[in-house]
Amino acid sequence: MTKGKIYQSLAGFYDVHTADDKVYRTRARGNFRKRKITPLVGDDVEFQIEDGDKGYILEILPRKNSLVRPPIANIDQAIVTTAATQPEFSSNLLDRQLIALEISQIQPIIYFTKTDLLSESKRQELATIAADYAKIPYEVILPDSAFSDEALNRLRKLFSKKENVIMGQTGAGKSTLLNHLAPNLDLKTGEISAALNRGKHTTRRVALLNVNDGLIADTPGFSSYDTLDIDFRELAGYFPEFKRASSKCRFRGCMHVNEPDCEVKRQVESGQIMKSRYENYLQLYTDIKNRKPNYKK
Repeated sequence: MTKGKIYQSLAGFYDVHTADDKVYRTRARGNFRKRKITPLVGDDVEFQIEDGDKGYILEILPRKNSLVRPPIANIDQAIVTTAATQPEFSSNLLDRQLIALEISQIQPIIYFTKTDLLSESKRQELATIAADYAKIPYEVILPDSAFSDEALNRLRKLFSKKENVIMGQTGAGKSTLLNHLAPNLDLKTGEISAALNRGKHTTRRVALLNVNDGLIADTPGFSSYDTLDIDFRELAGYFPEFKRASSKCRFRGCMHVNEPDCEVKRQVESGQIMKSRYENYLQLYTDIKNRKPNYKK
């Protein structure tokens, strides 16, 4: 058997790269479907070579992490492309993505796109929001112009020597960002549908790309983000600032909802914790708590 890493997934085929820079187009073994196992881009695999540059994946090696949206495995950090406008900035969507990354222990980088389309007042509002996320702390890049050299160089340094995924809402500018990072890729970009306030999907595949001295996965965008598959009692633990503050709550296991002497609520009132983050937490908490159980799992 030969070992390699899945660099691309498309229509049931998986392109596996080996250590000696050879590429094999593979399919998964038939029993993978019976075992409800789906290979993901980023997976380290063992495969059998058949017919020259073709083969079959026999085994998926243990993953250190994985994401459902986008479907990818073994990632060090995620570049969360976040539109400043067109589509309008959504703190709820951003927080859902950050929680998903916290669950998988993937380091996030928030990169704001389309900043050149903002009025000065809107830009100041966004600068305050970006500064608040940086205090959590998250790595935040808010370019003066949409893809300034300073912002791109900072991002290149952050993803160097790491396996990264670039993710975000459809129309947020993922492909445009990648084209600025590596112009030779010449990825397709789409126009925003004003009627639907969401972009046309321009990325149909999931693929790892060599960019400078790092790997970046280009993935399809999405127009919505599913409710997270966790217990509602776990949610607060994926907000780093809540986790820090909770040590001063009166009750151990405080949910930061109705309990008295809650340090999280106190810090929201004092402005130490973002009000939008707390409001998004309450919405998600309620959604997850009221979710009907899935007995088919």
